[in-house]
Amino acid sequence: MKQSQSTAEVALGIRRRVFEHVIRNNGGYLSQACSAAEQLAWLYHEELKLGAPTLPMIPLPFSGVPSADHLEYRTGAGYNGPATPEYDRLFIAPAHYALVAYATLIEVGRMAPAGLEMFNQDGSSVEMIGAEHSPGMEVHNGTLGVGLSTAAGLAFGRKRKGETGRNWVFMSDGEVQEGQTWEAVQAAAHHKLDNLYAIMDVNDQQCDGAMSSVMEVRDIKQKFISFGAACVEIDGHDLAAMRQAMQEPHEERPLIILARTNPYHAMPILKERFPRLHYVRFKSEEERARMNISIAQDLGIDPVTYSH
Repeated sequence: MKQSQSTAEVALGIRRRVFEHVIRNNGGYLSQACSAAEQLAWLYHEELKLGAPTLPMIPLPFSGVPSADHLEYRTGAGYNGPATPEYDRLFIAPAHYALVAYATLIEVGRMAPAGLEMFNQDGSSVEMIGAEHSPGMEVHNGTLGVGLSTAAGLAFGRKRKGETGRNWVFMSDGEVQEGQTWEAVQAAAHHKLDNLYAIMDVNDQQCDGAMSSVMEVRDIKQKFISFGAACVEIDGHDLAAMRQAMQEPHEERPLIILARTNPYHAMPILKERFPRLHYVRFKSEEERARMNISIAQDLGIDPVTYSH
C-alpha cells in the first residue's frame, strides 16, 4: 500500500480486486464488496492498531487442523500482526466476506496479490468461506452469529488482564436473527466490556434474499440499546460518519456501529439481480460481458480479460 493512499482509495481498490476476481472466475461474493468496502478500509487503514504481519505475504498451504500431533498449527490471525496486549484484535464474523477481507489485506500491504490467486484452490488456506487458518482469520465463525460472542469472551479476559488493546468484530445484519448475538451483547453489557466494538454491515440482504422476506428484525438499534450496548446508526459508505461514531460515549458498555449500506453501491448494474445478490454467478456469457463492461466503467478501470 502506498503511504499516501487515502481510505477512500483503499475501498476502491478492494472493489476493483473483488470485481476482477469475480469476472475471471465467473462468480463470487461481489455484492459484499459493494456494501462493506468502506468499513473494512476504514478499520484496516485508519482505526485498528495492529502490528506488522507475522505470517508470509504469500499464504502457506493448509497444513491440517490443530492436534496433539500438530503443535505447529497457526491461525490466519498473524496477518493482523502479533496478539500482544497493546494491539487490537479483529474477528470477521460473516465468513462469506472472506474474498473482501483478502482484498483488504492486499490493499493495505498485509498479503501479496498472489495470495488471491490461491483462492478456493485445493490445499489452499485462502478458502472461499474463511476458516481459522485463512488469512486474517483467527476463529471460524461461519454465519451462526458466534463472532460477537467470541470477541466478548476475549474482551472479558483481556480486560481482566489489564490489556489495552481493543477487541473488534466485523458483522453482518443477518446475525441479528440469531439468539446468540443477543446473549453476547447482554453479557458484554453486564460485564461492562467497553473494550468491545463492532461494526455491522446492514445491507438488508442474506443468502435467501432480502432480510425482510426471511425474518423481519425491526429496529435493531433500539434492540442493542435495550440489551445494554451503546449503538449508533450511520451511512456505511460515509467515512466521516464512521470516524464520528467513535466519539459516541460508551463507558462500561460495548459500542455497536450499524453501517447502513447499499448492496450494489458503485456497481449499479447489480440492481438487476436484486434481491438475489448473496452470490453472483453469471447466467450467460452475454450477462458476464455486459456486467464486465458496465462495472469496469463505474470503477474507472479497463474491462477484465478472461477466458470463455
